[in-house]
Amino acid sequence: MNIAITGAYGLVGSRVVELLKHDFTFIPLAHSEVDITDQKQAHKKLNNINFDLLLHLAAYTKVDGAESERDLAYKINVTGTKNLFETCQDLNKKFIYISTDFVFDGKNPPYDENSKPNPISYYGQTKYEGEKIVQGKAMIVRTSYPFKSQNNKKKDFVHTVKSLLETNREVVMVTDSQFTPTFIDDLANGLKNLLNNYQPQIYHLVGSQSLSPYHAGKLIAQYFQLNEELVKPTTYAQYFAGKAKRPQWSKMKTIFKKLKLKSFKDCLEKT
Repeated sequence: MNIAITGAYGLVGSRVVELLKHDFTFIPLAHSEVDITDQKQAHKKLNNINFDLLLHLAAYTKVDGAESERDLAYKINVTGTKNLFETCQDLNKKFIYISTDFVFDGKNPPYDENSKPNPISYYGQTKYEGEKIVQGKAMIVRTSYPFKSQNNKKKDFVHTVKSLLETNREVVMVTDSQFTPTFIDDLANGLKNLLNNYQPQIYHLVGSQSLSPYHAGKLIAQYFQLNEELVKPTTYAQYFAGKAKRPQWSKMKTIFKKLKLKSFKDCLEKT
């Protein structure tokens, strides 16, 4: 299968390509080659390549930045998605849209594929608008706080915490909220399953353990044998004061047993 992929050089996309390159032929759609917010460019690029499915990972992901750069966030997450999806529809190609736990408000967890979105940040709103463009006609895959098995230039939260602790700096982390970290290698394997069994449905590819950021920070310190005392507690209200709203209780799960991924604690051993 030939897969056109946006975001192929990002945190998630680069690892997905690395792990699945022997199963599929990937055709990266780099930003330097095509501006997805330009309908004519997107249409021309997709008409000039041989692909079966488009995996749309590229997004504006700065939660706080989206509040001040609303036009840019909308252009990338909504207009860009619309341009790619409509061209795929014209060409009769399959489409997978990667989304996020930020489409939920964090008030009624846990969230599965049947839960109703209610985003509370502009970033979350744009991702949900993207979902609405493709829903029922393409596959939507939501994930949450992805982390890698090795460090790279674009640090995930695990390696950010690890780097700070290694230099004996304090890390302040929230105690009264939950999130659902997802190991990117597991995410890639889940995507392989979905690519081979494509259905225009919503799926959650998320880790099987939800915990507080503070608990996660303590586990990171323990596994890398770093100083746990440097992980300091704070509250959700204090930490995010003056920042964009985030879902406070973002416990994610899937209704599909075949898509259940490993826990954060188990996956830390592979980082």
